[in-house]
Amino acid sequence: MGYRPFLLGVAESLELERFFTDNTFEDGKEAVYVLLDCSEEKIKTFREIVRSKLPENAVVNQILEEEYTGTVIKTENYYRYLSAMQLSKIITYGGKMLQKQDETIAVIKEESHKTRETVREESYKTREELKTVIQEESQETRETIVGESRMTRDTLVEHLKNDIAEIRAEIAEIKEKIAG
Repeated sequence: MGYRPFLLGVAESLELERFFTDNTFEDGKEAVYVLLDCSEEKIKTFREIVRSKLPENAVVNQILEEEYTGTVIKTENYYRYLSAMQLSKIITYGGKMLQKQDETIAVIKEESHKTRETVREESYKTREELKTVIQEESQETRETIVGESRMTRDTLVEHLKNDIAEIRAEIAEIKEKIAG
């Protein structure tokens, strides 16, 4: 990861006029190939730097060297090529990220809907349970009040009967004294 820009930086530091590198696969494994068109001295220096330094997170298992007889593009043209390839990756991965984002949003919406439904159902159940409890408590309270009212009325009637009996006894006593 980041190996081609690293190699380009090495080529630039050595002022190589012609340079190319790209990703490939060798025996089912990721690989990078490099084409250089420069003096043997610069190739030797390039080789030493590449063997001694690696960019962060890069893994190099082996470095193979071969002769190349074709034409190598100018380093400045490689900049444009690498930029175009990087933009292509950004667009590709950006599209994948947007797709994943859309999928994630769809899942979140679905889960949110399920959660709202669950909350709605549980709220309804709670309201119904509260309604039942309130009705039962209200009925018990009414029965208690009615029972206590009867007791109070019965007690009051009993007191009134006693008072009336006492008044009648006193009136009878008064009548007897007057008559007598």
